[in-house]
Amino acid sequence: MAELQAVDYSAPDADRLFVESLRKTGFGVLKNHPIPQTTVTSIYENWKTFFNSDQKEKFQFDPETFDGFFPIALAETAKGRSVRDIKEYYHYYPWGQCPSELKAEISAYYEEAVSFAATLLSWVEKHTPEAVAKNFSEPLSQMIQGSEQSLLRVLHYPPLPDDVTQGAERASAHEDINLLTILPASNEPGLQVKLRDGTWLDVPCDFGNLIINIGDMLQEASGGHFPSTTHRVVNPEGSNTKNSRISLPLFLHPRPDVILSQRYSAGSYLEERLAELRK
Repeated sequence: MAELQAVDYSAPDADRLFVESLRKTGFGVLKNHPIPQTTVTSIYENWKTFFNSDQKEKFQFDPETFDGFFPIALAETAKGRSVRDIKEYYHYYPWGQCPSELKAEISAYYEEAVSFAATLLSWVEKHTPEAVAKNFSEPLSQMIQGSEQSLLRVLHYPPLPDDVTQGAERASAHEDINLLTILPASNEPGLQVKLRDGTWLDVPCDFGNLIINIGDMLQEASGGHFPSTTHRVVNPEGSNTKNSRISLPLFLHPRPDVILSQRYSAGSYLEERLAELRK
């Protein structure tokens, strides 16, 4: 299966190539970017230990604020699906609960990734046609300033059980809600993106790559110029079924008061989508 091509962040035309990839596929892949691979490796190792311990049960998610640990039994069911994904995860916000021994490292990564994401949003705006950009209520990179909604999710896909529920996947086909999602390549392959012709494309899983995709809020704010793209994590096969997978997406959210379109503020859009997920 074909793969997306990674853009060299240090190249003089990286911004243009990156935004072209977003427009064409909904995804952009960066190499030689400033997010340290050693930091990502350490986070993966430390949180894998956390997920494999009983400690996670002490950090059950808050049903009002949605920070904390979500067990497999309460994993998401993608919109339009009836079977839960095969995953467990932890929602980290700077203001939320977090194991004390993991707090400093994950907090530092969160701040660095959000700061880097502002650069990527400025790239998107730079290469947005004037007719589209004039409808932005404020510069894209400013929409996230002061936001407490950006979510860092630490995902753990455990080894597949022998009795996988019919139709269950590690992550069923879905779109993200937010502006952009920033994702270091996982320790295992499986991420795929659905192209406009309906075919599925492997996203490069070379460790050290940074994967960015468009969310529904950017699609809404751009009037569809930047389309939110369907993606999934497929189940491994053969001996790989015994491998666990760690993933670290940062879902970049604007402040709730940011106007996305005539129909929605960021706050009203998020509430509508979360209500759908709760059904």
